[in-house]
Amino acid sequence: METNYKYPSWDPIIKFKQEMKLRGFSSKTIKSYLYYTQECLRFARVGASEVTAKIVRDYLEYLADSGKSASTLNVAYSSLDLYFGKILHRKFFVNIPRAKKTKKLPVVLSKEEINKMLEVTTNKKHHFIISLFYGTGLRLEELQNIKMYDVDLDRRMLKVTQGKGKKDRMAIIPNKLLEILEIQKKLKLASDYLFTSNRGGKMDKRSLQKIVSESAKKAGIMKKVSPHTLRHSFATHLLENGTDIRYIQELLGHAKLETTQIYTHVANKNLSLITSPLDI
Repeated sequence: METNYKYPSWDPIIKFKQEMKLRGFSSKTIKSYLYYTQECLRFARVGASEVTAKIVRDYLEYLADSGKSASTLNVAYSSLDLYFGKILHRKFFVNIPRAKKTKKLPVVLSKEEINKMLEVTTNKKHHFIISLFYGTGLRLEELQNIKMYDVDLDRRMLKVTQGKGKKDRMAIIPNKLLEILEIQKKLKLASDYLFTSNRGGKMDKRSLQKIVSESAKKAGIMKKVSPHTLRHSFATHLLENGTDIRYIQELLGHAKLETTQIYTHVANKNLSLITSPLDI
């Protein structure tokens, strides 16, 4: 019996893509890793087997001189390390340092600013979206991908399926949003998205971002506001209200507690007790 087998290509780039798929990398990570690897090869103007540690250093320096952030430099580093190290078995990354990340404090809105945004948002759907972003601390893609079967009204919980790092977790549903979710449960099928576009299917990211940013502008907020700003505000306000930081870590879906601890630097729970010398 004749069998038609499909053998994997020996092209290193195709093998690289296959390796990332087998490791369970997200499509976004695969795309960016392939981009920086191919850009490095174009920069080198030699075959992959001829790339040296100096060429990789020069390419990373070129990115740094181009004004790329430390985060971008480290994505490029990781992609090249995986490609040359795991696929081509090269050993020259031992002496190439990673970029040191700059520590930036997150932009956080006050409770009054959040209330002002909700006050000026008269569109009910937009009001609900902003409320859910702030009330749950979900990331943009996580809120975008909510389906009706993820909503557990009895337990007042929301299942976040395959969030960042491909991990499931549970989020809390604010009591103020239970009624509107009950209505949505009656109107939609279990497999429907909670937020849909006019064309059907889930709302696109740009629309969700615009809803938040336009509401902030309308409220007269001068800060640059995005869905992630509402996530930062959710975490900071929980911390200021005395919620244990480990619970906040779980709600945000952070793998490391250190990531959540950034909010201790913006919470005014302790700083508000200090009197400025100007006021004394």
